[in-house]
Amino acid sequence: MSEFKNATIIKKANVYFDGDVVSRTVKFEDGSIKTLGFMMPGEYDFNTEAPELMEILAGKLDVLLPGEGTWQSITGGESFNVKGNSNFQLKIHEATDYCCSFLPA
Repeated sequence: MSEFKNATIIKKANVYFDGDVVSRTVKFEDGSIKTLGFMMPGEYDFNTEAPELMEILAGKLDVLLPGEGTWQSITGGESFNVKGNSNFQLKIHEATDYCCSFLPA
């Protein structure tokens, strides 16, 4: 889906890693939450409480998912899932546009 309808956008940005990762929170009538964000090249370590679906809209990165021993290469148009209550690592190779959906546990 390329656009959202009937959503509320929180104006205040979520800023991480000295501004190299920035997102905005989008809330939906059904209670679901997503973030729309942008990541600059670099290496990042994230913790998550809720399970996540990370849709990469544009860019190129490698991800190391919880419990995995090898990095996966991801490019624009691809996605990956992250388990809840876990940690994952990203190596962003080129500026990356993403949508993160927080999933029910």
